Amino acid sequence: MTTVFQFQEWLNAHSARTELALDALLDSDQIIPNRLHEAMRYAAQGGGKRIRPLLVYAAGALGDGSAGTLEVLDAAAVAIECIHAYSLVHDDLPCMDDDDLRRGRPTVHRAYDEATALLVGDALQTRAFEILANTNCDADVRLLMISTLAAASGSRGMAGGQAIDLESVGKSLDLAGLKQMHAMKTGALLSCAVKLGGIAANLDPAQMICLDRYSQALGLAFQIIDDILDATADSQTLGKTAGKDAANDKPTYVTLMGLDYAQKQARQLQAEGIASLEIFASQGQALKDLALLVVNRGK
Repeated sequence: MTTVFQFQEWLNAHSARTELALDALLDSDQIIPNRLHEAMRYAAQGGGKRIRPLLVYAAGALGDGSAGTLEVLDAAAVAIECIHAYSLVHDDLPCMDDDDLRRGRPTVHRAYDEATALLVGDALQTRAFEILANTNCDADVRLLMISTLAAASGSRGMAGGQAIDLESVGKSLDLAGLKQMHAMKTGALLSCAVKLGGIAANLDPAQMICLDRYSQALGLAFQIIDDILDATADSQTLGKTAGKDAANDKPTYVTLMGLDYAQKQARQLQAEGIASLEIFASQGQALKDLALLVVNRGK
């Protein structure tokens, strides 16, 4: 008899696995410099949806389940969450978005201070690559994961998207420019998470192309939903200050194209992403359900 995939059980199990892996792979606050390590843990373990680690695990499950794959997936999941956490810490600084609230708690520069927040971001970024470099797997796999995460994090990925975002305050972007910014700022790390899982699972090139189509659609849908929620949800629901984009005069899908268009576009991207997973049949169910979870946020 075929077992029906239970997404909520999968979600609970892999969310818990992410938290355990973070606890194991982040330096203890009992290690000098204690305050910096404490602040790093505050930033990385302070809740959140853990979408990126979940995508790593979901894509990693598409392989043959070779011995050691889960350990590699743990490392990849923590590494990309460290990069994501660092980006949020820096994004919240007064020189960037200047926010006091993240995941329902004071931002790192408010809970500690600005200098510590800057160092937290620096240290989380380097810790991500240290984790991957020390992963017990084939050297070619390690190198490919490191280069993939580096490309997604740098000037042609997440950091570059942040730069465009800052440069666009008070300016008008056309739809193509907005898509490019979102693809770099948010989509790059989401796509990277899926790629890291596929690399760990040793998927073939055709399978990786399908995953890339999925992740490109998911990344843009994720940011569009963020734009929608920033315009429609309150701070308690978001866990961060609502309405920041409008207050800062930033271009978004809602301000550029309207709420109805943004909602329809998110649903269309969700459908495109799910359709690209047909090659994986039932093995791709977790990725399909994650796409539904991303687009249905806030409902």
